Amino acid sequence: MHNTEIRYFMAVVSTGSISAASQQLFVAISAISRQIQRLENRLGVTLFERSPRGMQLNDSGHILANHVRRSMADMELVMAELKGIKAADQTTIRVVCTDGLAFTLLPNLMARFRQLHPRVSFFLSVGTARQVPDLVRNGECDLAIKFSLAPESGVEVLASFPSPVLVFMKADHPLATRDIQLADLNAWPIVLPDQSATIRQLFDLSCRMNNVFIDPIFTSNHFSTLYEFVRQTPNAISVSSHYSILCSARQDGMTIKTINRDQLSQRTLQLQTEMGKPRTAILNTFFSFLKQELHTLDQQCRQDFALQFR
Repeated sequence: MHNTEIRYFMAVVSTGSISAASQQLFVAISAISRQIQRLENRLGVTLFERSPRGMQLNDSGHILANHVRRSMADMELVMAELKGIKAADQTTIRVVCTDGLAFTLLPNLMARFRQLHPRVSFFLSVGTARQVPDLVRNGECDLAIKFSLAPESGVEVLASFPSPVLVFMKADHPLATRDIQLADLNAWPIVLPDQSATIRQLFDLSCRMNNVFIDPIFTSNHFSTLYEFVRQTPNAISVSSHYSILCSARQDGMTIKTINRDQLSQRTLQLQTEMGKPRTAILNTFFSFLKQELHTLDQQCRQDFALQFR
């Protein structure tokens, strides 16, 4: 396949139409259309579903686009290595995560890593629990950090940490000094993430299994919004992993509590990367840094808030 065909193909993928690709590349629409047709003839398959609204990749198109993205990422990796970019030199690490982890944990860890390696840059993207594995498999990141309920195909798990569903509230809340059962939450304003979050799915499942019905007063798909709402609402309670709030809870006057239900202990926090993806020295250094820091933060949080779970 010729570079021009691939370049025009990826331009249509990124813009969604031949006309938009034409404007992006400053190339005639007919030339782009001709190269796409030539590429499809060469491969013997169509790559797009054509409609008045634009060009949408079909299954074959997705396979090719993902292959091109991985090849481009691998080429960037090779070029970096050939230029001698190692841990002390400049490079960009692409990270994807789910929402709660972008609140305070990853910004703190990335800032701390850059103090050790000041020429490293980060590009952080936030996706849903369903989107993140796709970004990993498609080679669109170097590392994913997410909460997981089950094994996922096409990803390599570099490290895994227990991450049960916990509750958090202000330190002066009436429940802050006693053991908590699910039914106890009914008497207080409950703030929850939406149903796309794995923590909400586990929480709802546990409530159903224990015949507890909870009607939240506030729901959002942004963790920072939930957190601030709890801070501003008297006696409010929300659910979280300790990893999402361990960098902010103490300074904000919050406390973290466990609910002793097995159903709430099924999640893990995972460091993931694409299966078989080659790694630079700086990536391996970052992986090792994250493993150690997450272990240390976990142990400190358990001690600070007297948390007991496996």
